[in-house]
Amino acid sequence: MAFVLKTFGRLHLIDENGSAVAFPEKGLLLFAYLFTTDQGAADRTTLAHFLWGEADRDVALSTLRKVISRIKARQIDLGVNILSSQGNMLTLDRGSLSSDILLSDKEEEVEPFSRLRQLVKLMNQPFLGPVHSHSRQFQRWLAERENYHVELLANTLRTASRLAQSREESELLRKAAVILFRTEPKDPETLQLLIRIFNAEEEVESVRNYFEQRRNSSLRGIAVRTGSDDGDVESLRPPSAPSKAKLEAALPLEPEDVRIAIPRLVLLPPRNQSVRPQAGFLAASLVEDITIGFCVFNSLEVIAPYSAVQIGHHVETQKAFFERHRVNYILDTRISSTGDEVTLFAQLIFFDQNQIVWAERFSLDRMDLARDRRVVARQIALSVSGEIERHEALREDLNPVAYHRYLVGRRHLARLTLPNLRRARKEMKAALSVSPDFAPALSSMARTYSKEWLLTARGDIDLLQLAETFAKQATEMRSDFADGYRELGVAKLLQGAFDQSAEAMEVAESLAPHYADVIADYADTLVHCSLPAMALRKIERAIELNPLSPDTYFWTAAGANYALGEFEASLDYIGQMADPNLADRLSAASWAMLGHQDKARIFVRRFREGNPDFDVDKWLSAVPSKEQWHKDLYREGLKKAGF
Repeated sequence: MAFVLKTFGRLHLIDENGSAVAFPEKGLLLFAYLFTTDQGAADRTTLAHFLWGEADRDVALSTLRKVISRIKARQIDLGVNILSSQGNMLTLDRGSLSSDILLSDKEEEVEPFSRLRQLVKLMNQPFLGPVHSHSRQFQRWLAERENYHVELLANTLRTASRLAQSREESELLRKAAVILFRTEPKDPETLQLLIRIFNAEEEVESVRNYFEQRRNSSLRGIAVRTGSDDGDVESLRPPSAPSKAKLEAALPLEPEDVRIAIPRLVLLPPRNQSVRPQAGFLAASLVEDITIGFCVFNSLEVIAPYSAVQIGHHVETQKAFFERHRVNYILDTRISSTGDEVTLFAQLIFFDQNQIVWAERFSLDRMDLARDRRVVARQIALSVSGEIERHEALREDLNPVAYHRYLVGRRHLARLTLPNLRRARKEMKAALSVSPDFAPALSSMARTYSKEWLLTARGDIDLLQLAETFAKQATEMRSDFADGYRELGVAKLLQGAFDQSAEAMEVAESLAPHYADVIADYADTLVHCSLPAMALRKIERAIELNPLSPDTYFWTAAGANYALGEFEASLDYIGQMADPNLADRLSAASWAMLGHQDKARIFVRRFREGNPDFDVDKWLSAVPSKEQWHKDLYREGLKKAGF
């Protein structure tokens, strides 16, 4: 009997009749791993580390023996011998089991469009579906497989794009291009390939129109999820927002006196932090081309390159220049080198709130960059313009007094202390008293309550219910507002509703894929979902996008490292916080797990001073963690510390 291992969408076993066969999940995961090894074999220690990590070798090997015993028993029931053992080695019989797993030695023989059709079908689904493991070996293997899938799709797409003739083949290219863009939205070569496939070498608008249609489809989906009466995308879009450059000057004005203006962008010349001066000349030319590329967009104004260069050399007067000339967005660029690689780092800053809304790094080492810089420039212009349009769509035409109070409140949220949270809440209430439907103020109100719940550690459910109420109001007011879904995800997470939290965070990230704060909170969600390795990758991305990070970023990174058993790294991140006292519990647990009881007790005493009634078990019962091992690890550290 021939069986098939399905790895895309959901990991499961199929018999010759096409029916799903019950089988131990760990066994199926072992099969998938062995498919990717030489000769389909691996030793027991390697497989134990793959499934459970290196925390306790003896326990992992003992558990593996039990899994193998279950696999063999199930194989006897099915009358097949897929996995066999000889001494310390386990071997997969590929004659008894086939799979949809993508392997390089079989791909070259397949005709490009047949291969592309197969890839589109498979990669429209997640690899391994919901199967996860906190083992670092598993996470590395999973990342390697996913990177291989992306590389295979890109190579096949390039080959097929040169051969397409029929309409059906062109449509297949578009479907594959969308999947590739979804997996590598920031890769310059991917964008270049995408532009070529969409026949947009001479006209950027065709790409913009296509993805605008996809965005409209997403908004219709959001409307369905939020119970909107119809799928009319126009009803979901806000009116164009006014440009509010200097708020203090605008405060005396009535709302109808606020002048409507399209956003203004300045592209600062690149700062050369590289030892290679020629990179500076190349990057300067690239930025000039990017500026010219913005001429195809009529949705924003661009400060002329001459003025941008002048102000770029006078840092001390930049703020006054931006305010005087109503600059809303700044594209800041800098060249840096790491080892032999030279890169251009570009970040888009929303000046009104000093918020990073987009960032990416581009290699300057490609030999053909000088020749192709106009294509790269067009790609950057397309990305930045899209982010500006998305960001502008979230700003509302409201009373400038409300907007000013909101901005003041946001500044208080930058540092997480109870007094600051209450100051922020006061400002948000003032903003809502003027403009009750102002979604950013509603979502910020939600944030004050969820963060107060975390800081007080009393398990007060009323705070979380208030957070959820305000977050829902924000999403009802603005169904395309990422912050509303983000705060809803946080509130749901802290109430232990993991699936609903993940769904809300997924919507938030899809609406704002380069928004550092959204990515950071998604990372925090992943920590609580007991996926610390994935969380660490997310929070490191958020820190890259927002280098002067708030304390919450470092706190999340510390929590992820603690869950991974990297206690020193956890303490390093806590040390980068402006107010490390916020993480006293985590500091105490980390020091205790490292065997430094004296240092741990310092943090216990300090925390007890402000929270004399703190109880470990009561608090852990309130803090959501999807996996029991995660709570047990935290409890162990806190108990060892003396809580």
